[in-house]
Amino acid sequence: MNFQFNMTARVNVDKYGTILEKRGLDEGGRAQQALDNQILKDCDPYVPWLTGMLKDSGPIHTVIGSGIIIYWTPYARKQYYTNGGDGLRGKLWFERAKADHLSDWCGVVAEVSGGTVSLL
Repeated sequence: MNFQFNMTARVNVDKYGTILEKRGLDEGGRAQQALDNQILKDCDPYVPWLTGMLKDSGPIHTVIGSGIIIYWTPYARKQYYTNGGDGLRGKLWFERAKADHLSDWCGVVAEVSGGTVSLL
């Protein structure tokens, strides 16, 4: 004897863009804004400092939510690639901050989006 039954289900799923927006993962969304702010905060102690102009140029010239961190002074590029420094401050400040804080940055995105982030 065979037994058979039919079932109909209706599933409502938000559109892809709506899902991203709800999670703050849309372009320029809450997750990107939080990440940009955290990167600037965590890079701060690594940026060379003489007058503070270079360090202050990051928050001034970065458009929060763009995903692009900008340090804009006439000497920013030279400082980034060639300057030594005292303590944490010195060249390649973003790369060194990333090495120290990448898991924190992932945590910020996970917290804002309500998800999880794993580093490979």
